[in-house]
Amino acid sequence: MVNNNQLLELVKKAREGATKRNFTQSAELTLVLKDIDVKKGFNLNEVVALPHKPSKVPRVCVIASGDMGSRARKAGIDTVMEPTELDRLGTNKREARKVVRAHDFFLADTAQMASIGRSLGQFLGPKGKMPTPLPYGAPVENIAGRFKNSVRVKAKNQLNVSAKIGDEKMEDNQLAENASAIIAAVEKKLPQGDKNIRNAMVKFTMGKAAKLTALKGKEKEKSGE
Repeated sequence: MVNNNQLLELVKKAREGATKRNFTQSAELTLVLKDIDVKKGFNLNEVVALPHKPSKVPRVCVIASGDMGSRARKAGIDTVMEPTELDRLGTNKREARKVVRAHDFFLADTAQMASIGRSLGQFLGPKGKMPTPLPYGAPVENIAGRFKNSVRVKAKNQLNVSAKIGDEKMEDNQLAENASAIIAAVEKKLPQGDKNIRNAMVKFTMGKAAKLTALKGKEKEKSGE
């Protein structure tokens, strides 16, 4: 199991190995998995709420009309899309791809899910961005707010899982706590929990990856090397 002290040390090492640039560098966590048969269709697509919000906040799109759409606009959601816009996007692939790329999360009135599947499903599906359904009367303001503090963690038929944990403007302990939240969420989805994690790495955009060698050391002890 990767503990908080190990993650804090990992973040510090990654920061030391990052070259200064004139832009804000992102910090990314990568988990190397083991003992999972990816041929059986291993797929991970989780939205993880982070304890510390990065400076680059995820963009959220709400697809709804009426009262739900009005409340989403009042809440300052990045994009509120009327259902009538779906038909136009369904016939304009270039624009549809642009909309999908521009947003990290999609939320939608449950009544619109079928229409979304027909018009945008081919673009949202492969990106793992199919909308989270919002039932009638749902507190769209609060739900969208949670997504603003979240990150998507994806892996499909591979043994590497990567996700951004923040950026260089954040404190080391904040990045470590964000990494810990992601690891805890991933462990719950793995067949054997933390036993399926071979190693953990943290890397800033222009830096070298810092690896958690402690996990490797444990494996060597078990194998008698």
